[in-house]
This record gives sequence, structure tokens and C-alpha cells, in this order.
Amino acid sequence: MMYYETIFPVRYYETDQMGVVHHSNYIRYFEVARNAMIEQFGYPIQDCERDGVTIPVVGVTCKFRLPARMGDTLRVTASIDAVPLAKLVIHQAVYRQADGALCAEGDVTLGFLNKESGFPTRCPEQLVKMIEERLNDK
Repeated sequence: MMYYETIFPVRYYETDQMGVVHHSNYIRYFEVARNAMIEQFGYPIQDCERDGVTIPVVGVTCKFRLPARMGDTLRVTASIDAVPLAKLVIHQAVYRQADGALCAEGDVTLGFLNKESGFPTRCPEQLVKMIEERLNDK
């Protein structure tokens, strides 16, 4: 499994007036970890787009477990357990760093489109190779 995690604080603007993280922010947290993972492992999204492939989100599932609050530090994970062909599924989770409580979990499905035509295409070979090399991580 290819695995990545990042840690960051809850910011004031992400919370409601009760100090609880608004549900929409968990999808943003997923994106932060997902993009950082792809960048750290060597094929940032901007390189993929430069190579002629865009990577739209085609599906998201998110189950909310426990609230994160103002003042919490979060650990957000992203993992891939299969080499993509036409779609890439990334498993994601958000934990409170202090007690390890699971706040939210879900999957993000990415597609691949030819930047010029807008038609579906296969996952870029460089991304496939990057994932294949790391499937046995953690």
C-alpha cells in the first residue's frame, strides 16, 4: 500500500460558531493530503497537467465519525492499494492528533482526462510507475 500522512492545525475559519470543524472542510483536508502525497513521491499534479492529462475528482465518499474542533491538530492520511488504469481510488482519513480519534474517513476517486480533447484516458505512465514502486510501503 502506498501511504502518506500530514499533520496540521484546525484553523479558525474552518469552524462554525460552536468551534466545530464544518463538514465541508474534511473534503479539503483529503485534498491537502492527497496532493502532498503525489507531490512528495515525485509526480505533482502540475507535472501531470503539463504532460497533457488532467485529474478530476469523479467521486467522494465521506463518513463523519467524531468532530474536530478549534485548537485540535489533525493527522490526515492518504493511501493507495491498487495500480490505477482509468480511475485511481485513494483511501483517506482524518484523525485528532492528541487522542488518535477518527474524525472522518472516505474514498476519493480520480479520473484521467486528455487535456486537449477532454476525453477519458489511461493513468499517466509516470504516475503508474510511482504507485507501483510504493505499493509495498507500510
